[in-house]
Amino acid sequence: MPQPRNPAQDAAGTSRATRVVCTLPTYNESENILLLARELLALGPEFEVLVIDDNSPDGTWRIVGEAARAEPRLHLLHRTQDRGRGRSGRDGFARALEMGAGIVIEMDADCSHQPRFIPRMIEVLGPPESGCGLVLGSRAIAGGLDADRGWTRRLITRLANFYIRALLGVRVRDCNSGFRCWRRSTLERIRASEAFSPGPAIVQELLYKTAREGIGIAEVPIEFSNRLHGQSTLTLRTLMQGYTAVLRLRWLSLTGRL
Repeated sequence: MPQPRNPAQDAAGTSRATRVVCTLPTYNESENILLLARELLALGPEFEVLVIDDNSPDGTWRIVGEAARAEPRLHLLHRTQDRGRGRSGRDGFARALEMGAGIVIEMDADCSHQPRFIPRMIEVLGPPESGCGLVLGSRAIAGGLDADRGWTRRLITRLANFYIRALLGVRVRDCNSGFRCWRRSTLERIRASEAFSPGPAIVQELLYKTAREGIGIAEVPIEFSNRLHGQSTLTLRTLMQGYTAVLRLRWLSLTGRL
């Protein structure tokens, strides 16, 4: 006898609790994006890819839009105003939740974050009763590796992590990791769709808000590699703005405005 249909299931029979939406903020990633999207979709039928593109001059949004016509699990959010990594991430989280994601993967679109680590991250996230609401792909724990980086860059990363841990009091080793596995309820509880950081500091903002809520955070070792194609948009100025934003987070918290 046929089983009654679960109303939380879509036409493909994938429940909201198991639907995984991978959010990829992009700017000039035309050489990388389809390669990464194919690898993510190959992880299983429950995976979908959401590209959030800030009107890339190299036409990343156009390439994704064309590919999405033939692949229903590939989606595009084309942004033309209020651009920036933080705004892009915020809008991506909001759209992923609208799509019915039970789990949201946040990662870079330059192939420095490798899809092969995602199944392990989801495994560590576990069921809702596990108490874990966020899993970080970490370079800073045993088994993690920051590949292809010189000692100067690795030293800067270590100092930055020490600075963030000391100032915000978060108990994770890789505070700067943008490779994350979020539970839906965590994003809703910290109101990720209302994040105020315009740039990369959204990574620290949402990590801090998660820790403040007492939500369990775990780390899984990953290998971080240099981008596959193209040039990074991360500059020294952007990095300094991010570390200044950490001070703002602490001040907002102390004054009861966060």
